[in-house]
Amino acid sequence: MLRIAVQSKGRLCDDTMNLLSESDIKVGASKRTLLVQSTNFPLEVLYLRDDDIPQSVANGVADIGIVGENEFVERHENAQIISRLGFSKCRLSLAMPKDINYQGLEWFNNRKIATSYPHILKTFLQEHDIHADIHVITGSVEISPGIGLSDAIFDIVSSGSTLISNNLKEVEVVMKSEAVLIGNFNMDDEKHQTLNEMLFRFEAVRSAQDKKYVMMNAPKSKLKEITDVLPGIKSPTIIPLADEDWCSIHTVLDEKRFWEIIGKLKELGAQGILVTPIEKMIL
Repeated sequence: MLRIAVQSKGRLCDDTMNLLSESDIKVGASKRTLLVQSTNFPLEVLYLRDDDIPQSVANGVADIGIVGENEFVERHENAQIISRLGFSKCRLSLAMPKDINYQGLEWFNNRKIATSYPHILKTFLQEHDIHADIHVITGSVEISPGIGLSDAIFDIVSSGSTLISNNLKEVEVVMKSEAVLIGNFNMDDEKHQTLNEMLFRFEAVRSAQDKKYVMMNAPKSKLKEITDVLPGIKSPTIIPLADEDWCSIHTVLDEKRFWEIIGKLKELGAQGILVTPIEKMIL
């Protein structure tokens, strides 16, 4: 049985449980129980605080865990990053009162910086030969300059709205972060086999994200021009129709370029374009 440590609440927890669900790994919805076993996969979920997950994985209390990369780097535990998961993205940044004229990192020399991530901040400052007073606090870091507790902050930034509401501005991005799957170095073969099956499912779910399955009818006279504008995974599927002058084309499109490509297809004579979402995609 493979044990995975998951954040007990918050956006990262929600994203993690959605990933498990889309991978057809069924886990009970109740989080009042610390340890919950999947009903259809050899996996049990251990709900923990996010800052406890790296240590739990390193010590073998859990075999694997899903945690923000920022927490993993900050805790500096003896575990490995197995996979980057592509969700819960944020960044760790230095920020200061917006009315200050910032001209470079040298401004932070001999300043007081409030943060919940002293290890990452200390490493960054040392790399740039900046000598600052790091003031460690937990929670509500962004209010520190406003109440005179610090000159600047080092904290997580997602949309930046929290900084704006506290009259702060982001001046240096120190680290970009996303959810990562971390693992203990000493898992046995059986657990590795379960992990590989889970990673296979995760990849199938991620490969389908932002992809659309597109079917269309097209004149054979325009077939070469149409296939040239289709960025399919390998090549589109072409199926003959009853009308010998027409064929059906099936392909996968990235949503980011969807409307651009659909416009070109229509100009080339494609008709009856049908678009459907993709749930899983095995490459």
